[in-house]
Amino acid sequence: MRIGVISDTHDNLPAIERAVAFFNKQKISFVFHAGDYVAPFAAVRLGSLSCDWRGIFGNNDGEKDGLIRISGSRIVEGVLRVEIGGRRISVVHDLQSLDTENEKAQIIVCGHTHKPELLSRKGRMVVNPGEACGWLSGVSTVAIVDLEAMTAKIHTLERLKR
Repeated sequence: MRIGVISDTHDNLPAIERAVAFFNKQKISFVFHAGDYVAPFAAVRLGSLSCDWRGIFGNNDGEKDGLIRISGSRIVEGVLRVEIGGRRISVVHDLQSLDTENEKAQIIVCGHTHKPELLSRKGRMVVNPGEACGWLSGVSTVAIVDLEAMTAKIHTLERLKR
């Protein structure tokens, strides 16, 4: 089973649409969003995914009630802990806010830094897909995690012209 990971979309609608099209083309089974949609109209675009998705709030999400409503309650406050594909996954916006020493997850999904990173921490896979919006780095990125192989890869969707 392969899952998609996206974060920090920051209202960049074309970038969200590219990410959704990429995940659909890759036949991803589930998508996690690690926060910073910003406005409800940005989360609407995730409704075009061919699979289900869940997410958490980031530090720049303003209209939380609207985001919850638009997402059909798929977006939650705090840490999202789920089991999918036989793997325990925790989703948090800022990795620094999580006690990784005591976290029971096999995979930790995070965002916030806008820098794509794949790490191993105390035997756990940590996946930060970077920024889908591309506003800071000029590069729009997402990640795909293979739950069976326990591997992850960062994918560049577009390099923005500056």
